[in-house]
Parts: sequence; C-alpha cells; structure tokens
Amino acid sequence: MGRGNKLQIRLSSRDRQQLDELLSGGLQPVRTVVRALALRQLDQGQSTPVVGANLGLSAKAVWQIGKRYGQDGLDRALFDATHPGKAPALDQHQSQQIIAVVCSPPPEGRSRWTVRLLTEEVIKRKLVPHVGRETIRVLLENHDLKPWREKNVVRGEVGSGVHRMHGGRAQDLRKASVGKPTGGLRRREASGST
Repeated sequence: MGRGNKLQIRLSSRDRQQLDELLSGGLQPVRTVVRALALRQLDQGQSTPVVGANLGLSAKAVWQIGKRYGQDGLDRALFDATHPGKAPALDQHQSQQIIAVVCSPPPEGRSRWTVRLLTEEVIKRKLVPHVGRETIRVLLENHDLKPWREKNVVRGEVGSGVHRMHGGRAQDLRKASVGKPTGGLRRREASGST
C-alpha cells in the first residue's frame, strides 16, 4: 500500500442501499457508522489517506475496511467478527452440586467450610475433575454465600427452638423455666413473635 494509492472499491447497488438505510435510521455504534462512511467515500474514488483524514482514521484502518469488504462482503466490513470467549469453568449441574456441598455440614473436625476446603472436597468427591479456588470463590460470591460465616449458611438440621439474633442457638423454650432468664433472649423472641 503506497502513499496516496487508491483502493478500488465498487459497492453493489444493494450494498449502497443498505449503507444508506444504516446511516439514515436509528442509533448505530460509532464504529459501524465510521466504517460505512469510509466505504461510501472509497466507492466515490477517494484515496485511503484522504478518507482517513476525513474520518479521523489512519490510512491503514481505511485500507483494512476496504479489504474486508472486498474479501468478505459488507457485513464483515461494517461489523467486528464475533469472539466466542472462554467456556465457563463449571456447568449448571456442577455449580448446583458445589452449592449443595456448601450447605451441608463441614467435614468432621472442621467448624465451617473454607474456599480451600471446598475446592479439595469437590475434587475428592469427583464433582468436577479440576477446579481452582478462585472459581469456587466466584461461585460462592455470585450466590451470596459465605460459609466461613456460620450464620450465613442455612442448614436443614436446625430443629425447633429459639435462636438468638446473631444466629447462635438459644435453649429450647420447653426447657426454659418461666421465672428464669432465657439466655439473653429478648422478651419479644421468648414470646414467639419473631
């Protein structure tokens, strides 16, 4: 590509009509509009440096727009190619299984789950072939779970009785005598109106 060389672009009448519709209707991304204008000017016979100067692009960028039009058509010249992105580390089923583990009691000898312990446990149980601690941490964060804070995990084995405001278990109401203190419970909780 020499300085001042013209890129020979001839838009078909159908492509010209599509460009006119795109430029005259509704909101469009700036990048798409600039590329459409570049194609229009190249079709009028202007050189890549002149088109670039008119639109605030480099001559190379204008050349690439024209080249993409010539090789792959109008859509490829106007719009970026799709980038598929990285596949998620966990599928829906694996995520649900890991959350179920978080809501289960921690292993014997442990008072609560930690991210490191969860990572080791899900691999040991073969729920996933391999997973990093950061993946587990993000999963927990997305579900607003903090198993290292005992009061934030709901377990099915709570049973009947009154619980303190901070999450710890108070003595059962049946065992509490009427005249004795109820282990720091507020009067409203002891009467059953929690």
